[in-house]
Amino acid sequence: MSTPLVFIDGDQGTTGLQIHQRLRHRADLQLLRLDPRYRKDPQHRAEAINACDTAILCLPDDAAREAVASIRNPNVRVIDASSAHRTHANWTYGFAEMDTQQAERIATATRVSNPGCYPTGAIGLLRPLLQAGLVPADYPVSVNAVSGYSGKGRAGVDQYEGENAAQAPAFQVYGLGLTHKHVPEIAQHSGLAHRPLFVPAYGAFRQGIVLTIPLQLHLLGSDASAERLHACLADHYAGQRHVQVMPMAQSKALTLLDPQVMNDTDDLRLMVFEHGQQVLLAAVFDNLGKGAAGAAVQNLNLMIAQRP
Repeated sequence: MSTPLVFIDGDQGTTGLQIHQRLRHRADLQLLRLDPRYRKDPQHRAEAINACDTAILCLPDDAAREAVASIRNPNVRVIDASSAHRTHANWTYGFAEMDTQQAERIATATRVSNPGCYPTGAIGLLRPLLQAGLVPADYPVSVNAVSGYSGKGRAGVDQYEGENAAQAPAFQVYGLGLTHKHVPEIAQHSGLAHRPLFVPAYGAFRQGIVLTIPLQLHLLGSDASAERLHACLADHYAGQRHVQVMPMAQSKALTLLDPQVMNDTDDLRLMVFEHGQQVLLAAVFDNLGKGAAGAAVQNLNLMIAQRP
């Protein structure tokens, strides 16, 4: 079997650069790179996509759709890191730990949509609990999350690391129109019956995410408890390399959550906190790791292992 040829379309952006750095020294694949003069040329990009075995798209949504439309070679497989296809019925969602069959679906898929950074945390917390019936599908879910400024892409890096960095805000809440593009993705892949209320923010740190979801136990049922919620998550992710569920005794000892504690890893850390009839679900991970490049490489590894 020949060495798989991988083309990263958009390898100069924050996610694309991270993926390239992770793949450039690997001996089990070859990277196809365009001459810098042709990176924005549609014809050369289309030729590269159709010449590779797997294309990883690190592009804005419209450009990702155009790239997919340019594919004529039926053997080309695609991992799309944009949000263009995350709720599309014909694309496989690239969250390998989402359920017991998802890694196999990814491995055999020709079209894989890489999860969004915030949805990785939200879905990671919610989906097992909804599947187990511990949280009803019609629960009024609120998701609060803070990401490092690299989550804004190159514009965020320029804002905080460029010549006007001194004027960059220490903290900014956005998505105030409540129509953030991640909302349908979170609802669909968590199994929610209604749109969650999603409040995202950027902080003055480069990378990392802390995401929290509050729950009121009296709305969940008479037998609901923090221990049952925690046990469900621990059982769901038992044996998973890239998802950790912190023991409740360790969570109780925490007095704060550092969004950067999982930086430079591809792991998602989940926690459950409680007081009386209130529970707080929490996720901490690297928005450029498990929230982007790490997930893309994880999906690529699954797909390479199951090459036709």
